[in-house]
Amino acid sequence: MRRLVLLCISMVSLHAARGQVTYSISEEMSKGSIVGNIVQDLGIGVKRLKSGKARIYTEDNAEYVELNRERGVLLVKQRIDREALCGQTTPCALHVQITLEDPIEFYTVTVEITDVNDNAPSFKKEQMKFRISESAVIGAKFVLERAMDLDVGVNGLQKYSLKPTDNFNLKLQNQQDGSKKVEMVLQKHLDRETQDHISLILTAADGGEPQLTGTMQIDITVLDVNDNAPVFTQEIYKVSVSETAPRSTVLCTVSATDADEGSNGHVLYSITNTLDDVPLIFNIDDVTGVLSLSGSLDYEKVQQYEIHVQASDDGGLTDSCKIIVEVTDTNDNPPSINIMSKTNSVSENSKPGTVLTIFNVQDPDSGDNGKVLCGISDQMPFIMKTTSKKFFSLITDSELDRELSSEYNITVTCSDEGVPSLSSSVTLTLQISDVNDNAPVFERSSYEAYIVENNTPGLSIFTVKATDADWNQNARVSYILEDSSVNGVPVSSYVSVSADSGVIHAVRSLDYEHIKDFHFRVKSQDGGSPPLSSNVTVKILIQDQNDNPPQVLYPVQTGGSVVAEMVPRSADVGYLVTKVVAVDVDSGQNAWLSYKLQKATDRALFEVGLQNGEIRTIRQVSDKDAVKQRLTVIVEDNGQPSRSATVIVNVAVADSFPEVLSEFTDFTHDKEYKDNLTFYLVLALAVVSFLFITCLVVIISVKIYRWRQSRILYQSKLPVIPYYPPRYSDTLGTGTLPHVYNYEVCRTTDSRKSDCKFGRAGSQNVLIMEPSSTGTMQRIQSDRNILDEPDSPLETLLCFVLGI
Repeated sequence: MRRLVLLCISMVSLHAARGQVTYSISEEMSKGSIVGNIVQDLGIGVKRLKSGKARIYTEDNAEYVELNRERGVLLVKQRIDREALCGQTTPCALHVQITLEDPIEFYTVTVEITDVNDNAPSFKKEQMKFRISESAVIGAKFVLERAMDLDVGVNGLQKYSLKPTDNFNLKLQNQQDGSKKVEMVLQKHLDRETQDHISLILTAADGGEPQLTGTMQIDITVLDVNDNAPVFTQEIYKVSVSETAPRSTVLCTVSATDADEGSNGHVLYSITNTLDDVPLIFNIDDVTGVLSLSGSLDYEKVQQYEIHVQASDDGGLTDSCKIIVEVTDTNDNPPSINIMSKTNSVSENSKPGTVLTIFNVQDPDSGDNGKVLCGISDQMPFIMKTTSKKFFSLITDSELDRELSSEYNITVTCSDEGVPSLSSSVTLTLQISDVNDNAPVFERSSYEAYIVENNTPGLSIFTVKATDADWNQNARVSYILEDSSVNGVPVSSYVSVSADSGVIHAVRSLDYEHIKDFHFRVKSQDGGSPPLSSNVTVKILIQDQNDNPPQVLYPVQTGGSVVAEMVPRSADVGYLVTKVVAVDVDSGQNAWLSYKLQKATDRALFEVGLQNGEIRTIRQVSDKDAVKQRLTVIVEDNGQPSRSATVIVNVAVADSFPEVLSEFTDFTHDKEYKDNLTFYLVLALAVVSFLFITCLVVIISVKIYRWRQSRILYQSKLPVIPYYPPRYSDTLGTGTLPHVYNYEVCRTTDSRKSDCKFGRAGSQNVLIMEPSSTGTMQRIQSDRNILDEPDSPLETLLCFVLGI
């Protein structure tokens, strides 16, 4: 063991250049012996060996050496027998590739195996027998079996010796293949009568230390005279044969002649090779000399055979020749693909030229049959690149996009250039890892949704949807409501957005009459780093509900007054009495108003326009028609369900105001009776009492003042009746009906005679009667009454009081 270690240390030599190193070790080293320090010789750190998952690869997958990542050294994994590994080939070397990942690197290590003298020369036969005629001439040659020594170099076969040397000596003849032809040469005539049997020892010795030898026994039988040996027609025969030739194929025929007659001239042929497998592969007919194939040929193992053929006669004389058989190569081996290092996944943002896999491709054929080209299928973003002899790399050729293809099944095909071409293929599965390079995209460029007003807070309006072409976390979309305002109010007080689902909810109840539509923006953001986002505009349209009843603008309904429209008895058919004006704050058909006459004192006298609300006479007014006409008009919208409002229109059928004054007093009683307002009745009674007392005091004062005047003021209890002359004019046709009329106020005992007149042009024939003051008159648009030439200040005062 100490000798082996010292030999190892002394014989190790190191050569390193550009990623490769060569070591030299002796065969038969014990397991665990150090071959070389990779860390020191290749400049690779131990950490890099660990992180790169360093591995070793040999061409024939024989595991003679192993890599210790912890120490960074190559160790002998199993006993190495140089003779079993390389045979007679020199130098004998192991070619080891070391591969690293992330990034991918590989280094070539050559381990030369030096020979140790562990094999002694040996002969295949322990004994050779010769039958030699006593008439054999001096110089006759007899071919001996060559010894075999598996060692090489100085440890291989070096010399032969033959003992005793009384009759024969040894002759060595160098051959073209470097071997030596061993011949026994007769140097002294034989005498069968003196010695008919001779025994010799042939010794083969190597040059190792210590020297090893092998021996073979040679027995010679001396025959009687046979003085002619067989002679071959030619010394060397050459023939070529394909490695795929079947068994029994005839290769050639050798021929030898013997001048002797009889049994001494009968020639037999035999193959004398003993050091190789020639006798197992070839066969020669011992009579005819026909050489045929008895085994299988393999060009990749042996390209040439040298067959030694011996011709011998019955007298023991022999001659020899050599047949050189050239084995021609055929394309019978497909390329062998070995994956040295590969990457199972690659990022989609990898740059072109990224190395994915390294292959080692072997084809043992020769010439064009052993030339290999590797490629992949078209339309893939990868290419095959030759890195060195027998090594190929699969690299990216263009940009990758996981969204177009997340996985590739790459079939690598390697074909030789033989005819027909043979190929091998291997399929690699490559995953493309995702990079956040796609922003979320909404299904629409903008959204528009409708919601009915008066909704319940929290109601789901609709859903925005965005998709992200990326994968996993990069494709997880969240929705965010961007800050904005609607009429000065934050949009978040109107709607909210679910971050996960994109559902938009109404935060509050919406009112169409307050806001009809509004806009806001929703942002979709993915979960990548950094995150990507996109925006979309959402428009919410609020739909109207019929939640507002119509509002009557005219005639004005007052709590304590009665509005009456005057219709002269001379009115014709279609006379416009008044127009009910109403509005509805809703929209669309919810605001389409229709007018109907619900109740009337005389339905045969009036009608209401369905669309315009105009109240007109439908027949000629007659004297029999009641002065007081009460119409109930209902205003209804077109919503579902519909809403309505009612208005009471009082109509006085008369030519003058005094005719209907007495009838108007009942209007207020009806109103009071309908409303059932006791409080207002008491208040009205108090006001009437106050006015009565006031009027009484004023009348007494006036009586005293005019005591001396010729005309006596008589207290009149009749109310002041306005007089409307038939000068009606409908100028605008919108419901506001201007009238031109004069007021006459009488203050005499005879109410038909007027002494005090109020002359005033009016714009409206509307009479408002106060229920608490019978006989008093007010006008809506005028609070001032002017006495027409009063007789005295008392008359002015009286007229003013009566006007109130």
